[in-house]
Amino acid sequence: MILTRSLTANSVTHMSAMPEAESQHEFGLLDTSVVIDYQELGDELLPRYRTISTVTLAELHAGPSAARNNALKQAQRQQMLNWAQRIFRNPLPFDEISAQTYGSVYLLIQESGRKPRKYVPDMMIAAIAIRNQLPFYTRNPRDFEPLESLLEICPV
Repeated sequence: MILTRSLTANSVTHMSAMPEAESQHEFGLLDTSVVIDYQELGDELLPRYRTISTVTLAELHAGPSAARNNALKQAQRQQMLNWAQRIFRNPLPFDEISAQTYGSVYLLIQESGRKPRKYVPDMMIAAIAIRNQLPFYTRNPRDFEPLESLLEICPV
C-alpha cells in the first residue's frame, strides 16, 4: 500500500494545522466511531495522515436507514456520510489479504470469549488496519483488546 503526503491524496486526508511534535503517528486508519465524533476531536489525538475503510463507509451509508421514523437523525446521518465522502477519498478496501487476516481476527475475538458475530464490521476494519500495517484509531479500544498482538490500538 502506498500512502502519499499530497493534500490531494486519494486515500489519505492531511491536516496541515496539526503541530509535528504532537502527532502520535504519521499515518493511521480511523474507526467508524472516530469518523462520527471527528468534529469533536482535536487534531493532536489523530495521525497526521488519516484514512478510513470501505467498511466504515458502508456503516455510514447504513446510518440514515437505521434512523427510521426520525427525519432529523436521518438528515444528520446523511450529512455525516456526505462529509465523510468528501473528506476521505478512496477508502482502503476489504480485499483478499484483509479477508485472510479476518480469519485470525475472528479467532482472537472468539478465544477472548466474545461472540464474533456481534463484531463483524469492527473485525473487518481491524483486519484492514492489520493488513495495511496501520495504527488503528478508535473510540472503543476495549472492543479491540483481544487483537493487541496484531494491531496497534490508539484510543481517542
